[in-house]
Amino acid sequence: MIERRIHKELVASIDSNPAVALLGPRQAGKTTLALEIAPTRPSLYLDLESPSDRVKLTDPEGYLADHEDTLVILDEVHRTPELFQSLRGLIDRGRRRGKQVGRFLLLGSASVDLIKQSGESLAGRITFLELAPFDALEVKHDQVDRLWLRGGFPPSFLADNDTGSFKWRLDFIRTYLERDIPQFGPRVPAETLRRFWTMLAHNQSTLLNAATLARGLGVDGKTVARYLDLLVDLLLVRRLPAWHRNVGKRLVKSPKVHVRDSGLTHALLGLTNKEQLLGHPVVGQSWESFVIETLIAAAPQSTEASFYRTSAGAEIDLVLILPGGQLWAIEIKRSSAPALEKGFHFACADLKPKQRFVVYPGHERFSLDSVTEAIGLRKLAQVLQAVR
Repeated sequence: MIERRIHKELVASIDSNPAVALLGPRQAGKTTLALEIAPTRPSLYLDLESPSDRVKLTDPEGYLADHEDTLVILDEVHRTPELFQSLRGLIDRGRRRGKQVGRFLLLGSASVDLIKQSGESLAGRITFLELAPFDALEVKHDQVDRLWLRGGFPPSFLADNDTGSFKWRLDFIRTYLERDIPQFGPRVPAETLRRFWTMLAHNQSTLLNAATLARGLGVDGKTVARYLDLLVDLLLVRRLPAWHRNVGKRLVKSPKVHVRDSGLTHALLGLTNKEQLLGHPVVGQSWESFVIETLIAAAPQSTEASFYRTSAGAEIDLVLILPGGQLWAIEIKRSSAPALEKGFHFACADLKPKQRFVVYPGHERFSLDSVTEAIGLRKLAQVLQAVR
């Protein structure tokens, strides 16, 4: 069992809020984590994909009122959005009787939809946390390459071998396309969405070019935007925004697009093992996305993440604005002997960051110049995690 970093924060949130929503893609470990917490207090688990559990909530207020002293865990809660209004009444009545916290733990596989549904009825009563697949701080230091290859979904990362892991990811992609995604919006042909997802994998960590994607799929730009929104809402793809604050330069405005789990990227591209990955043209872009996801996950809440690029070629792969306004500039290199490029220096002269780092695949930390350090991924993630 791999301990999740969010475990303590989740327990603290349950103990200080009437309702907590734990969001994350399917198979990221939400149910496992919830069931680890359940034995520590009176609790009730309901799987809303189960017809027998859904029928118990035919009269949700009546049924749940009988469990006022229990932490009720509602899994796949986005399937029953009509529940949220009932939860509001139950929480408010419980508050009047002194039941202030620890009432409901809601598990959901979507982000925006769930937030919209609950935000209207549970404002001031709910807090949101996101559980991503495993990251580099949750595995051993010698398992980071395996994490990069296989991705962080527990069944994929913990598989007996690379072949078993690859097969699990192919099945995961197929299930998402054929069963899960149709639940969240207008019907999208599974094969079309697979091609779109694969095109994003080929263009991992590059500027979004909706027109090129639309031509490749034979659809219009609005349809591409709808497909992208869907994958972003399901926490499968990240749109990393371009730096947009005024620095007196002509800035690139298009976002970069990342398939958030590197293992899914590699499965979409048919890369079974590390040798195939290292010989593929996407290797550098895959590593960049993997680093970005790890560092964003490790950064304090409310950290703003973007990238910086000007039309003249000044560029920073990842810009983090930490709580309090401190700006960090992070360049990402796959080389074991990283070197700084002029574009990074020019970009840093524009933004004047407090900290400058170059992330590389090694483990040592050393200076590249008087203001920039080369650092391994886990070490920088640990530094970010310690920021207060």
